[in-house]
Amino acid sequence: MSSLDVLLAPLRCALGPGLFALALAVGAQPGPGASDPIVAVVPFSAGGSVDVAARLLMPRLSERLKQPVVVENTVGASGTIATQRVIRARPDGHTLLFAVASPINVAPLVSPKTYRYDALKELVPVVPVAASAFVLVGRPTLAVGTTSELLRLVRSQPGKLNFGTDGVGTGLHVTAEMIKQKAGLDMVHVPYKSGPQVLTELAGGQIDLAVLPVSLVQGFVRDGKVKAFGVTSRTRWPGLPDVPSLSETPELKRLDVEAWHGLLVPAKTDPAIVERLAREMTAVLAEPETVRKLADAGFKPMQMTPAQFAAHLASERSDMARTIAAAAIKVD
Repeated sequence: MSSLDVLLAPLRCALGPGLFALALAVGAQPGPGASDPIVAVVPFSAGGSVDVAARLLMPRLSERLKQPVVVENTVGASGTIATQRVIRARPDGHTLLFAVASPINVAPLVSPKTYRYDALKELVPVVPVAASAFVLVGRPTLAVGTTSELLRLVRSQPGKLNFGTDGVGTGLHVTAEMIKQKAGLDMVHVPYKSGPQVLTELAGGQIDLAVLPVSLVQGFVRDGKVKAFGVTSRTRWPGLPDVPSLSETPELKRLDVEAWHGLLVPAKTDPAIVERLAREMTAVLAEPETVRKLADAGFKPMQMTPAQFAAHLASERSDMARTIAAAAIKVD
């Protein structure tokens, strides 16, 4: 008899063969509540807006689940490497994707030959956790002060001014293209590898304009290191109350873009695991301290059921597809 058998013999005798086998099966069942850590995969580099949101929220999720939740950055290819990692993971609740739109609804549209996955079929939406608006920002030496003045300047010099984003076919790139299309602008896209890199180049005057998350730029805006022309949300953003919404400018009055950050898990994950993750994360988002911390970092909580989140992603994909087709954005 092995040492393990010796340790388990009292339990076997107390429960009988049938209940003993069931107890082992339940104890070994993976998912939230099990002893193994959960890995929250972040598709972008440490220090970026997605990473900031994940590291703010995941410790509280860990406390509610009474289980370790470890944030891991898996960087590359506009977030698609991390997305494919989670798609291939065991659907046991131990691997989460802390995602944004870029790898879910943008990359497969701009690179269909390269990224042959459909995240809406191969992943299960759990809940969105936070929203962040984007901001149209300019270098500090740009000789205009309002969005209307900026639009006139760009139109007077077609193809002369440029704008930076965190790469071709990312959510930031598509949002910038939406602004260009709605306002009828001709500008040159300058892709970088990350949002922080774009911000550094903009503050140094190496590029003219950029579309970046509020959470990333609000400190630079407050310190006057970059000029903020407007946020992409329909209304002004709490973290930058003095910055107008771009929709306040007539040419952009229908613009309304907020970036979601959310949790997804591999397809075929047990619905009970999805439901528990959604329930505990929703409880975290309702805590006043969480709301305060999100606001300080440039976010606001988002609360939807898994079904509502899935519907939101499907609607977003349709909007993204129209913009991408009109801008002829292709990476393949």
